[in-house]
This record gives sequence, C-alpha cells and structure tokens, in this order.
Amino acid sequence: MSFAPTSASTDAGEPASKKPKTGDEYFPGVPNKIEYKGPESNDPLSYRHYNADEEIMGKKMKDWLKFSVCFWHTFRGKGADPFGFPTMKRHYDDESDSMENAKRRADAAFEMFTKLGVEYYTFHDRDVAPEGGTLEESNAAMDEMADYLKALQEKTGVKLLWATQNLFSHPRYMNGGLTNPDAHVFAYACSQVKKVMDVNHKLGGENLVFWGGREGYQSVLNTDVSMIMLI
Repeated sequence: MSFAPTSASTDAGEPASKKPKTGDEYFPGVPNKIEYKGPESNDPLSYRHYNADEEIMGKKMKDWLKFSVCFWHTFRGKGADPFGFPTMKRHYDDESDSMENAKRRADAAFEMFTKLGVEYYTFHDRDVAPEGGTLEESNAAMDEMADYLKALQEKTGVKLLWATQNLFSHPRYMNGGLTNPDAHVFAYACSQVKKVMDVNHKLGGENLVFWGGREGYQSVLNTDVSMIMLI
C-alpha cells in the first residue's frame, strides 16, 4: 500500500507472465525455518538473541514476546513516503487489483510467516482484499479472501492477532470515517467496520483494532478543550 503518487518510471513491475504463480515458493533463498544460533552467529538468516523455546521466569520466550507480522508494511508497502515515489518492487505482486494477485500475496506472506517462525499476523481489510466499485463488491472480495486466509491459517498454524479497517486511504475518507460530517460516508465506514468485525471473528482474531488514521476535528468548536486538557 503506497501513500505517495506513482510514477511510470518506478511503478512498472515485471510482466505478469514472469510473476510466481499461486502455490510457487516465493522465497527459495530463505531456509524453511530460521533458527536461533546464538549471539556469535554470523548467519544473517538466523536469530542471534531470540530463542523461542528458552524459558524465562517460567514462560518460554515466544510466550513473552508474541511477535506478529504486519501485512501492510511487510507485503504491501512500496517504500514510498509523502515526499517521494515508491522505491520497492514486490516480485510476487503484479500491481493489479485481481483476486489472483491478492491470493498470491497471501501465499507469499504465509510462506514467510512460517519461515520466520512467527505465530501471528495482522492486516487491514484493504491489505488482503481489493476494494470494489461498490460496498457489495468489496464485501464479496473480503469474504472470498477470508476463506482463503482461513485455509492458510489451518495449513500453517499461524494465527490472526487482529484485523482492522482502512478508513483513511480512499478519498471518501479525506475528512475522516467515523467522525466524517457526511452521513453517507459515516454509514459506509460503519459498514466497513462491521465486515471487519465479522471477518476477524471468523478467522479467530485475538483482538480487534480501531485505528483512526484520519479521525479528529477541524475546529476547536468540535470538542470540549477544557476536558481534553485534563486528560
């Protein structure tokens, strides 16, 4: 997911024919499982300090440190910022909004999750499923991807820590989602939240996140400043 404008000179990925196919191995240069090799290890594909099964104060390290991989930064981000164009190309991503591409990204992600030995992942709805022309189309894509993700979870044992909704990237949310003054946008945002809650429950999410990337107010008249100062 990129938040900067695209450029023809930096956004032209490989032809779709050269992209890995669904079911291929996406990271053949990475061991099937990255292992703990101690602080003296010179192997860049090893853990030097994280030993998942080491017991500390009666609990294994993996139970103290429940790492999760964020889908958006790790598998959708393109290295862009507000001042520049994307700088990264994902070899498994043909840049399309097709369901085939969405499933290919999910396959690549779960391969890396298992190789890292990470037990959890997280996502925004639009990270894993493309947005359609209508809410119904978007929900249908989300439902299809939820089934696909559930199968990958069952196959690998990787669990969902939490899901959240993207109420900030689309232009409709330029003035917020759940605080938007337009009732139609507010209703759309509520529908999107409900879908994510349903999908999160279906996938066994252990938590649910509401992140207000564009929520707020445009005037001090929108809030009780004296109350805010006490917080």
